[in-house]
Order: sequence, then C-alpha cells, then structure tokens
Amino acid sequence: MEGQRWLPLEANPDFLRQLGLKPTWQFGDVYGLDADLLSMVPRPVCAVLLLFPVTEKYESFRLEEEAKIKQQGQKVSPEVYFMRQTIGNACGTIGLIHAVANNQGCLEFESDSALKKFLVESSCLSPEEKAAFLERDESIRVTHESSAQEGQTEAPSLDEKVDLHFIAFVNVGGHLYELDGRKPFPISHGKTTEDSFLEDAAEVCKKFMARDPEELRFTVVALSRA
Repeated sequence: MEGQRWLPLEANPDFLRQLGLKPTWQFGDVYGLDADLLSMVPRPVCAVLLLFPVTEKYESFRLEEEAKIKQQGQKVSPEVYFMRQTIGNACGTIGLIHAVANNQGCLEFESDSALKKFLVESSCLSPEEKAAFLERDESIRVTHESSAQEGQTEAPSLDEKVDLHFIAFVNVGGHLYELDGRKPFPISHGKTTEDSFLEDAAEVCKKFMARDPEELRFTVVALSRA
C-alpha cells in the first residue's frame, strides 16, 4: 500500500458526527468477551470493530485463509458493502465506513452528510473502485486528518509504521461478515441474528486473540443504539 498515507486514527467518536451521522447510534467500549461483560453492552448492536496487532502469526493465517477460500469458495451476499484499503493508515476510517455502510437501514444522517454522499455515489462500484473513490474524496480525508490530530494520544507522523489494524463485523441478511480492506473479499463466519450478533462477533474476536496469546493489544468497540 505505497502511495497515499493518512495519519493513524484512534477510535474518536466525533469522527462520524463530523461526517454527518446523527448520534442515534454510538460506539462504546466492550470491556471483555465473556458473557457477563457482553451483557453490559447496550443493545441492539449493529456493528463491532476490532483493533488488533498485525503479527507474523496473523499474516501467516491470513494468507492460508485467503488461499483456502479461493480454492473452496464461499457465499457472500451481494448486499454486503465492501471496499479495499489502498491508503496507508486508513483502516480506522475504512472500518467505520464498513460499519455504517452495511447498516444504513437503521442509522440516520444529516442532510448534508459527506459520508452518506460517499456511500450513495460508491454503492455500485467494485471494492477496488471504492478504494480509488476514497482516495479522491477530500471531505473524508480532511475529516480523518483533523480527527486523528484530536485523538487522545499524540498523533504519530505519516511515515511511522503502525502495526495495529481495524476491521469490522456486520450482520447482513442473517450472516456474520468480517470486513477487512487488506483482504480481497469479505469473510463469511456463518449465520447470526440481531439478538446473537454481538456474541457471535465476540467468538470470532476470541479466535484472533487465541492466535496471538502473548499479545495484549486488542480493543473491541460496539456500535449500539444510544
């Protein structure tokens, strides 16, 4: 992903508001993945974001998973909004776009929302075309940069290598999808329901953690009705 690079984005809740999403749904921290801690998360939940370290173990798994799916195939609903990541450090923004784009039926936007405009204009594009469209979208880039500068910690430089990565989990048509712009396609994790979605996504998050048991740099946030 040489080419454009953005400042790394923290989980800044103001970012979506600045892009014109009404605060009827909001992101909140998931403090743990066992049943008691999941029960504390406000419901319903329409998306989950996972921040995790990109390690050698994960990269090895990712390549094996990709090869297996290319060989065996998988069913993915045409209703899934998925885009590739071609901009360095943009995984936070792309994770948020994936979360919002696949839940437009329940989310509300301001009339002049830059994000809604982007979603409408990019809806019929391929994942690669969506990536190129984002590269040209100045309103989202500028909002990303200002939001990254406002994060709780000092913003790193554009050239700093960041080994943490955001991905999204969504429920589209009763199936749980993992959306990662570094992968060539969505990953289907089987059936889910509105009621079981958070628990089902948590089970997949646990597998990420189990692959790197020495790692502690995992963060899970849920998009819940406010």
